[in-house]
Amino acid sequence: MEFLTTSEAADYLRLGERKLYELVTSGAIPCSKVTGKWLFPRHELDVWVLSGLARPAGMMAADPPPIVGGSQDDLLEWALRESGSALASLNEGTMRGVDRLVRGEVVATAVHFHGEELSSGASDDPNVAAVRAIAGLHDAVLVGVVRREQGLLVAPRNPKNLQGLRDVLASGATIAVRQSGAGAQLLLEELLTRIGTSVKELRRLEPPCLTGPDLAAAIRAGNADCGIATRAAAHAAGLDFVPLLWESFDLLMRQRSFFRPATQALIIFLGSKRFKQRAAELSGYDTAPAGQIRYAA
Repeated sequence: MEFLTTSEAADYLRLGERKLYELVTSGAIPCSKVTGKWLFPRHELDVWVLSGLARPAGMMAADPPPIVGGSQDDLLEWALRESGSALASLNEGTMRGVDRLVRGEVVATAVHFHGEELSSGASDDPNVAAVRAIAGLHDAVLVGVVRREQGLLVAPRNPKNLQGLRDVLASGATIAVRQSGAGAQLLLEELLTRIGTSVKELRRLEPPCLTGPDLAAAIRAGNADCGIATRAAAHAAGLDFVPLLWESFDLLMRQRSFFRPATQALIIFLGSKRFKQRAAELSGYDTAPAGQIRYAA
């Protein structure tokens, strides 16, 4: 990735350096501070301009491909098929999905953030707080899909009697983990921080599992004793489930993408009776937020 200095970025955008600094100070332009100097990723500046934040009059922003990136979820994948939206899915985890959205490579991305906000006592939930902090998404819309129950997946009848991460550590159980940046991995790291330890102290199955169903399959095959995923993933794989918490699971997109026919078809379907019935069948879902705008920049 090519980075521009402040003067280069000002010349590239045809702005005065004073105006550029104003944008930096207000958090309105993608940039990063390295050893005291501001750097501007050239590709992100292109996306920022085309997003409509500073595009010249008459210039049309390029439409992103009809793909929903981010976190994997069985209910969402079913909704993509049944809604008639013609949207495809690309499951790579929360953070990779956000990266693709910022670069204009997906029309929306499914997210479930966990981190400092989860235990900070802040009024915002982790998804809203995280979206507000993403420098390249000043036109963001966060649409509720569901609240999901996350917990420890274990073999039937829970042979190691695991009731939480302290038991996982004490027993030396093998835990299947997710790739860096996946929402479930962010959750695991946050919960370990709460009890004063880290992922390094766990006996981990390698390589990481790319989705919740992959993690469930590893436990089902006996390659791991446990792992963090949704109740729905446990139910689908015939595994036992030790509940840990409920989380918000949302779709993140740009304002212009919210109004696209394909996106609207999916959002409208999220509020349907069929969606609620399917959620009940899969188990571990609360559909109260489905289709609601939870945050708009």
